Amino acid sequence: MNKDNTSSLPSTPTARLRRRRGSSENSPDVSKANGNHLLVGDKNKYKSMLVRAYSTVWMIGGFVFTIYMGHLYIWAMVVIIQIFMAKELFSLLRKTHEDSHLPGFRQLNWHFFFTAMLFVYGRILSQRLVNTVTSDKYLYQLVGRLVKYHMVTCYFLYIAGFMWFILTLKKKMYKYQFGQYAWTHMILIVVFTQSSFTVANIFEGIFWFLLPASLIVINDIAAYIFGFFFGKTPLIKLSPKKTWEGFIGASVTTIISAFVLANVLGKSQWLTCPRKDLLTGWLHCDPGPLFKPEYFALPAWFPSWFPYKEIEVLPVQWHALWLGLFASIIAPFGGFFASGFKRAFKIKDFGDSIPGHGGMTDRMDCQMVMAVFAYIYHQSFVTPQSVSVEMILDQILMNLSFEEQRALYTKLAQIIQETQFGRP
Repeated sequence: MNKDNTSSLPSTPTARLRRRRGSSENSPDVSKANGNHLLVGDKNKYKSMLVRAYSTVWMIGGFVFTIYMGHLYIWAMVVIIQIFMAKELFSLLRKTHEDSHLPGFRQLNWHFFFTAMLFVYGRILSQRLVNTVTSDKYLYQLVGRLVKYHMVTCYFLYIAGFMWFILTLKKKMYKYQFGQYAWTHMILIVVFTQSSFTVANIFEGIFWFLLPASLIVINDIAAYIFGFFFGKTPLIKLSPKKTWEGFIGASVTTIISAFVLANVLGKSQWLTCPRKDLLTGWLHCDPGPLFKPEYFALPAWFPSWFPYKEIEVLPVQWHALWLGLFASIIAPFGGFFASGFKRAFKIKDFGDSIPGHGGMTDRMDCQMVMAVFAYIYHQSFVTPQSVSVEMILDQILMNLSFEEQRALYTKLAQIIQETQFGRP
């Protein structure tokens, strides 16, 4: 036996330890993808860009058409996106061999999904459903009962799923089944937490849904373009193709776009009026002070050839700057989180439903973070914090039956009469 032959080294413990020091999450090939190799050495980049651009045009076109159709259609779009996201995430830890021994186990996931959907959207849209049927007494009473028992209905649907899960437990598969049970609940939390805020934004006014969503799209496109042509400096190891040049260029573009886009969108009542029912008709409302223009005179040092002597600014544009700042600085971390998640599971994309972009979850990673912030910002800094007549009426319509509302009306009339004219 030749002692100089080093082929036996890998069989020793020391050799095995040396081979294991390299991390599977950061291979040399991945690190080389940064810098000049990212853009200059990739011969397929233009083909990839064309496929991505083609899909982007279709997505933007469909998005614009949905916005034109109105609140209910946007809500339907959100539901479809949720279903795609859930399908991709349910499949992530699915094992075909184990599932073949558990007939009906996949249907249990969707039972929990639609139960969560009924619970979340029932709470958000119940008042608007009541407002839609107020003209029909019998339909109003039926809807009132459904709203009243909505929570207990959802609870027993969940309990039914819980019992279904217990009854399907099989020996030697407990670990897999409980893992899937926990995974399902995590998916429901991730998907429905962001979607509940998204739907709430839609009915507060399409503006509060469209502006944040558009800023994420603008930031993503700008980061891709700036990184494509100028990217050389790696930004974060979790996303090897992300560069500082793309991040900074996208941030500036997004903040400027937020200020300009808020002025354009803020002039449409269709986008700014809140929707108090589930109808599809045109909306008319007082735009409120946020959407009424203010005029500022240009300084004296401004060039005399400029055709305007003052500029028009909507107060909501100042709020838009904060949304743009969040969309460009904080929201991308949703994408970084998704990148780390995919690396942990050793997958490139969550799915392949969108050519050039991956799955639906790949496109919604930053949107989830942005939707929550937009809602919290709107409720904290835009919505009046004091109790209004409209808020009280909403609570009355939601919680009182028709007879109770009539009794309240009679009592209020009596109180007002006694207060204004004194007791008879």
